[in-house]
Amino acid sequence: MFLETKNVAVKRKGSSLSFPNLSINVGDSLLLLGPSGSGKTTLLLVLAGLLRPSEGQVFIDGQDLFQLPSAKRDHLRGQSFGFVFQTLHLLPSLTVEQNIKLPADMAGSGVENTRLSQLMKTLHLEGKEERFPDTLSQGEQQRAAIARAVYVHPKIIVADEPTSALDDENAQSVIGLLEEQAKETGAALLIATHDSRIKNRFKTVIHLENSMEKAA
Repeated sequence: MFLETKNVAVKRKGSSLSFPNLSINVGDSLLLLGPSGSGKTTLLLVLAGLLRPSEGQVFIDGQDLFQLPSAKRDHLRGQSFGFVFQTLHLLPSLTVEQNIKLPADMAGSGVENTRLSQLMKTLHLEGKEERFPDTLSQGEQQRAAIARAVYVHPKIIVADEPTSALDDENAQSVIGLLEEQAKETGAALLIATHDSRIKNRFKTVIHLENSMEKAA
């Protein structure tokens, strides 16, 4: 099992978020569905090792994530996770190519020279390597963000609300692109959203409506 959680909970001021146990293998796809405040983003931060849970454990490739030193957690995250954020976080001062390569450069990940050209062709961004994000359409920016997430062949692609600001057609298109890239990369796909329009595309859907409890 690539990613597994046991009895994870996060305490916050005045409340506690308790989460169902998850298990995701490479090649699986899973949808976390719940309204604002149900803890979707909080859980993603825990899974990525960016937020230590108050209770419970997270295992990545059999390793207890929060028993690792922070530097090893950072390295594991850089090697294993590809992130697509609701706000795309493309840096305006960097070219498309530099944005795509940035997480890999920061993690010290070596990637073959043909990877960028392959992604640019697959995601219909050919010829835009030296463009800046503000010169791209919204759809092109979204595809560049997906290219950045999958550049290092991650074991899991994690997307936080990737469709919430999109109309029906574009929402389905973005999920299709994520599914295609997960299949091409051989990665698991984990999407967290309140957007129920896409739930029929997933065999495994976990509802987080009841994850919040008042603290004692």
